[in-house]
Amino acid sequence: MDYSHLFVCLMGMGTVFFGLICLILLVSLMGRICQATERKTAPAPTAAVPAAPVSAPVIGPELVAAISAAIAEDMGTDVSAIRIHSIRKI
Repeated sequence: MDYSHLFVCLMGMGTVFFGLICLILLVSLMGRICQATERKTAPAPTAAVPAAPVSAPVIGPELVAAISAAIAEDMGTDVSAIRIHSIRKI
């Protein structure tokens, strides 16, 4: 049996297209199943409790030294050549 080049090309692309459609359907189905189970297991909303004021975390000298060393290493300079004005968590 000698298949034409066009037939082989179309069969290959058709197989890939069919596989991609199956993957899309499976992912959509799994997404819906996960959303449904998430809704079932989600706790009931409770009354809003005012949050306690959060104090700024204390940054110790060891942490400042470690951050300074990491920045100096990345910049390829000495630690004494850089100056850190402030540190904040992002």
